[in-house]
Amino acid sequence: MCGIAGIASLNPSEPLPGNVSDSVTAMTDAMAYRGPNGSGIELAARSVCLGHRRLSIIDLSGGAQPMWDASGSLCVTFNGEIYNFPEIRTELEAQGAVFRTSSDTEVILESYKVWGADCLKHLDGMFAFVLWDAARQRLFGARDRFGKKPFFYTIQNGCFHFASELSCLKKIPDLQFTMDDTALMRYLAYQYVPCPHTMFKEVVQLQPAHGFLLENSQFTTFRYWELPVCSSEPVDEKEACEELERLMRRAVQSRMISDVPLGVFLSGGIDSSIVTGLMADYSETPVKSFSIGFEEASFDESSYARIVSEAFSTTHTERVLRAEECADLLPDIVSSMDVPMADASVAPQWLLAKTTREHVTVALGGDGSDELWCGYEHYIGFDLAERYNKVPGFLRRGLIEPICHHLPASSGYINPRLATETFLRAAAQPAWLRIQSMLTAFSPEMQHELLAKEDKSFLEKERLYAPSHEAYYQWPEASALDRASNTYVRGFLLDDILVKVDRCSMLNSLEVRAPFLDTKVAEFTARLPMSCKLKGFKRKYLLKKAFAGLLPQKILHRNKRGFQIPVAQWLRGRLRPLMEDLLGAGFVEKQGFFNPAVLRRMMDDHISGRKDLRVPLWTLMVFQLWWRKNVQ
Repeated sequence: MCGIAGIASLNPSEPLPGNVSDSVTAMTDAMAYRGPNGSGIELAARSVCLGHRRLSIIDLSGGAQPMWDASGSLCVTFNGEIYNFPEIRTELEAQGAVFRTSSDTEVILESYKVWGADCLKHLDGMFAFVLWDAARQRLFGARDRFGKKPFFYTIQNGCFHFASELSCLKKIPDLQFTMDDTALMRYLAYQYVPCPHTMFKEVVQLQPAHGFLLENSQFTTFRYWELPVCSSEPVDEKEACEELERLMRRAVQSRMISDVPLGVFLSGGIDSSIVTGLMADYSETPVKSFSIGFEEASFDESSYARIVSEAFSTTHTERVLRAEECADLLPDIVSSMDVPMADASVAPQWLLAKTTREHVTVALGGDGSDELWCGYEHYIGFDLAERYNKVPGFLRRGLIEPICHHLPASSGYINPRLATETFLRAAAQPAWLRIQSMLTAFSPEMQHELLAKEDKSFLEKERLYAPSHEAYYQWPEASALDRASNTYVRGFLLDDILVKVDRCSMLNSLEVRAPFLDTKVAEFTARLPMSCKLKGFKRKYLLKKAFAGLLPQKILHRNKRGFQIPVAQWLRGRLRPLMEDLLGAGFVEKQGFFNPAVLRRMMDDHISGRKDLRVPLWTLMVFQLWWRKNVQ
């Protein structure tokens, strides 16, 4: 797990400036926390400079980067882990390859020698890398299948510039960074800027499961993998459970390969409990488990983590947070996220990573399971909306909806009124937009009122929510719920969950591995019919059935709890001064993005308790914190 950066001339015959090594060094130094164990810069050719920061995990003495092959014709800078590198190495050695190290980095070099760009089809892991092929005068790079590892780039001034973090690119002199108004609108809708876009017009993210080639002065990208479409055919549940367990055991075992201490994030939910139980089966010593608890009872699930710890005899470390502690840290954590992303659970995620890093360097987690196995309540909401819309309109509008609007409000984990209003809003949307509308901070109607700019044509639903529209219709033959699931994987998982985990872990120099996103596990899960994932109101149906013999009964049958914090309450108390500062008329008028009167009314409505506007207000505050640090 590392950080990478570099600069390459679009035309190999045109050398880079003489100070290019200083620029690349400035980029790698800016993300030293991603790789505190070492750094390297290689002027691989007159036209290519590659940089690296290393967090040593495998082959501690022999895996330094950027790494050259034995012939001196290939050079790579690599961030991540290749989990199947022992198998690939054995296959390549049978074909005559000779390895000088025991690192997975060298496996990338030797794989490219044999398979060229098709090596991506053989590599299973989380990765972002760039490889210079001197013989072909070709720059080749890629990002892993789900986008667990970040990759930002910009093409300016005749050069290709890349880095693991967007802010690193700002260390290069003379590059342009122009705020993109359409990206701001998308951010307000999604609570993140959907890949491949960023807040700056000039900067792009390489999409997951994509590679690129810079050759003959031409930059091109290509897709090398796609999540398979689910089947409509029934399956033998017993056989499916056995295969799922086999694949998960293989995925966990491969992610336990490490030359440094490792542990597991243990929330007490189904996913982390499965990973913990499987690790316990393969570990010769007690597994080190880590969890975060809250003093606020409605947000705390640490008791479940203790149940799992006792069941598998882990060495458990638990940190219980006071609301004040979390609230005070939240602004600084958000400001360090590099990109605006309004998931408030970054605070406990960051604190969990910090606590874990005090004991180990690698942690396994349950990320990806909720998206692939329909673990969120939104999946049930999507299905219920289909049925709700069949109720006669006079009953919906005249009876059900008025009752819902008078349900009690709460600043706790569950707010009945907010939940029902979110559901009703989603039920009124077309199927392709329904899932995203449950996650939206600002609807097009809200943005029309909020935004100060005159041209708001981008707020047409098909334009504003184009990423969701594209993902939904990518599987035209699948059921509506299957297609909705695809929008979750291609959007929320990529741009929220994986960004949060990557940034929070890397800020603490911790590597996090996700067995549920193993290629074979994910492909097997994706192909299963929806009835294996959501059976009536039973979420993760087959997953729970497959591991019923492993998990404690109290864990197997508990309801899912999100990793959330009491933001609604804090915005009326401890975070209120910060909110007033960031969204107050003085700051907002200077920016020119938002209507100050609308923001004042929103704050007053929330503070008074008339409305629960925790999501839109926090989304705006995150943007303001990001803007102060990166633009102002």
